[in-house]
Amino acid sequence: MTFTAMVLKMSEGLGRTCAIFFLTLLFSLPLGMVIALLRMSKNRVIAGITRFIISVLRGTPLMLQLLAVTYGPYYLFGFNVPRNKLIPVVIAFAINYAAYFAEIYRGGIESISKGQYEAAEVLGYTKLQTFMRIILPQVMKRIMPSVTNEVVTLVKDTSMAFTVSYQEMFTIGKQIANSQTSFLPFVVAGIFYFVFNALVDYVMGLIEKRLDYYD
Repeated sequence: MTFTAMVLKMSEGLGRTCAIFFLTLLFSLPLGMVIALLRMSKNRVIAGITRFIISVLRGTPLMLQLLAVTYGPYYLFGFNVPRNKLIPVVIAFAINYAAYFAEIYRGGIESISKGQYEAAEVLGYTKLQTFMRIILPQVMKRIMPSVTNEVVTLVKDTSMAFTVSYQEMFTIGKQIANSQTSFLPFVVAGIFYFVFNALVDYVMGLIEKRLDYYD
């Protein structure tokens, strides 16, 4: 296989890698906020259960969660393993990253002084208006560095989809490397990941600058 053919073949996998990345963010970012609010609930039962779920998701390997979501329904209930592995892969990634985002959100929300809530109440804001218009914008500004770090990690973690034989970029590169007995596909994959992360870091930096208004 020529170098050009190898790059083109791996580019097909890059599209699948991007699908995992963007779909995971699409679902995990809002889900993380829901989990964070449940974790901060005044109901001790709800808060306790949510805390336990977060601990399990953060305390077990993502690779294990991928296997559980993909093959668990088959072994437990006899369901067929999905032909399109993207669905269980995204579910596993989204749930895992939502747990991490939830803790980041919680830290940001709890860093806001209670005085801002009291001032908003005096001005006649409802709790929802206070959170959406006053608290959330400040929280997003404060947590951006941590969120950026998780998003960058997500780019690299997409390679774990090889665990369930999903044909993303790393899996294809590994197959080519084995068939050609060459390390070059891994070098190409590394370059792809580096460029992808550079773009992600740049975009996240622009978003962070847009939030400088809340300094």
